[in-house]
Amino acid sequence: MSERRGLGPVMTWTFVVLMLALAATCVWLGSWQMQRLAEKDALIAAVAARLNADPIPVPPADQWNSLDLEALNFLPVALTGTFRYNQTVTVFTSLANARGPASGPGYWVVTPFVLAEGGTVFVNRGFIPEDFQEAAVTDPQGEDGLVTISGLLRPGEAAGFMTPGPNTSDRIEWVRDPERLAAMVDPALAPFAPFYVDLPAGPAGELPQGGETVVEFPNNHLGYAYTWYGFAIVAVVMLGFWLARQRVVSKG
Repeated sequence: MSERRGLGPVMTWTFVVLMLALAATCVWLGSWQMQRLAEKDALIAAVAARLNADPIPVPPADQWNSLDLEALNFLPVALTGTFRYNQTVTVFTSLANARGPASGPGYWVVTPFVLAEGGTVFVNRGFIPEDFQEAAVTDPQGEDGLVTISGLLRPGEAAGFMTPGPNTSDRIEWVRDPERLAAMVDPALAPFAPFYVDLPAGPAGELPQGGETVVEFPNNHLGYAYTWYGFAIVAVVMLGFWLARQRVVSKG
């Protein structure tokens, strides 16, 4: 009858080191997720404070190239200037969990707003259902007079590799990217801000339907941290059982 033997000392220590390294890596990943949780909580608190703040003047054109847009995201800003309604572009979307009565497939109505002090900011005036798209770009029903408005500053949306090109004939875009939007309007309106502004809600039932800014931050870091810490515990427990079995085998 053959004698049962455990692994040699080199193989045993190699396995022990690998399992401990695995457990340490899982602990590090769990701690990193806890750090990300703290950062996300701080971001949510900062955005909540911004949303409740009074509007400040929109950054002037000579500062646009140096702005930290993430630090300004959701910041209420005030703008004085003139809408260029005949340059309106519609951006396709599908609005869920709407605050107003309109929802589903439709468009954001984005109109260039020429600042009194120079430069152009794209203003998202709100949502319209699909059937209103043509009227939004052909019969904007607005006057190009000097006005002061306020809304939330938003960084531009990045186009993905699957994002279609613009439909210039129907004035339809797919992302609220100021650079792409600028290619759809009169170049004489340059320079264009690297951000856009979301308008607040207007009177009930009015279109475009403003006030539909989505303020949402996925925050699953605590669950991820528990998962990684759990893996670390499992690795250590499995190593303990394995070492105990190896001791029994080596004495057998």
